[in-house]
Amino acid sequence: MQLASVRGSLMGIGDIISQQLIEKRGLEKYEVHRTLTMAFIGCSFVGPVVGGWYRVLDRLIPGNARMDALKKMVVDQGAFAPCFLGCLLPLIGTLDGLSAEDNWARLRRDYSDALITNYYIWPPVQLANFYLIPLIYRLAFVQCISVVWNTYLSWKSHRS
Repeated sequence: MQLASVRGSLMGIGDIISQQLIEKRGLEKYEVHRTLTMAFIGCSFVGPVVGGWYRVLDRLIPGNARMDALKKMVVDQGAFAPCFLGCLLPLIGTLDGLSAEDNWARLRRDYSDALITNYYIWPPVQLANFYLIPLIYRLAFVQCISVVWNTYLSWKSHRS
């Protein structure tokens, strides 16, 4: 529960940063519901799925030698990241109340850019994560980096 609440808090913080620093909404246009939605997604979806994925990946590719870390990063970024992002973006849209048609249009509009941006950020982070960080601390390590990623995702998924 503690990791889920931390993950939720970081998703919420990313949304606050997006609304206040990127979108410059100010307090009068701040959308509390949006922040709570992002925090809920972090607690109920992102934290459990990513944490479970790391355990599965460590069983699939045991070890933490350089080549093991490289294999894990390739599988993570080649298989998991595209699927995860393809689930996360529509989930955000659904909880934002988008119709199926509008959600599909948003996914078509945003998915490629989000995946490309993912590839700028996450491969080096994950390589370090899988090579240097013990399994028990991996989720915590990526959570530190994820504040920037969550800010981007919030901005990307809520722009008109």
